[in-house]
Amino acid sequence: SAAYRFRTNGRGDRRMYAEERQQSILTQARASGRVEVVALSDELGVTVETVRRDLTALERLGLLRRVHGGAIPVERFELEPTLATRRTQYSDEKRRIAARALELIPDGSTVLFDAGTTTQAIVELLPAGLTLTVVTNSSNIGADLAGREGIDLYQLGGRVRPLTGAAVGEWTIAALQDLSVDVAFLGTNGLDLDRGLTTPDQAEAAVKRAMVAAARRTVVVTDASKVGQVHFHRFADLADVALLITDERLDDETATQIDNRGTDVVRA
Repeated sequence: SAAYRFRTNGRGDRRMYAEERQQSILTQARASGRVEVVALSDELGVTVETVRRDLTALERLGLLRRVHGGAIPVERFELEPTLATRRTQYSDEKRRIAARALELIPDGSTVLFDAGTTTQAIVELLPAGLTLTVVTNSSNIGADLAGREGIDLYQLGGRVRPLTGAAVGEWTIAALQDLSVDVAFLGTNGLDLDRGLTTPDQAEAAVKRAMVAAARRTVVVTDASKVGQVHFHRFADLADVALLITDERLDDETATQIDNRGTDVVRA
């Protein structure tokens, strides 16, 4: 770790100046992509409350964005990560989330898969011999399922975003408006108690909104790092989501608050 300069108080204790501490936090956030409150408290030898004040100060300067349990540098919000990047992030958590999601897919059902790495993880775990009607706007999921025995695949058309492999636009939305599926599995870039479910791209938000409307039951599958994040375009309220499947890093208090907004929570 970086070498820190310390000052002493009257008792001889060595302490960092607030400005030095905040610069250290910012440097670590930019290097790692995220900082956690509890880990910073241990590393810097200060209370959790002190770390939270530092994060608030950095957020007011426009350098960090507070999220559940920590903070993310603002530049991470300005650019959507690529599919390749997202596949390497929280891969173990995504596999556990996908395994729990499989329990919600009975044989013979009609399932809608949103584009995303967590939804693709579900598809990769689908057992052989399962009979399903699958609808997806993901070129990657469509390629995985094309020609698979027992899968009646409907590939949604539209303009494909290279960044996410998702079909978007008027063609995609028009097709969804004529559909009714048993369950839709959606990913999200952000999930917030007050702002609901959000994503950076307007076209993807419009498609996700149409997916929610097409589904008898909407299930959001996302790792806990997305909780507390808010992006530019909202596509659903928590009350629109029947179930959130996330990982064990989501704390009890936040899980209860989400449940109180009308969304059941499962932590895998």
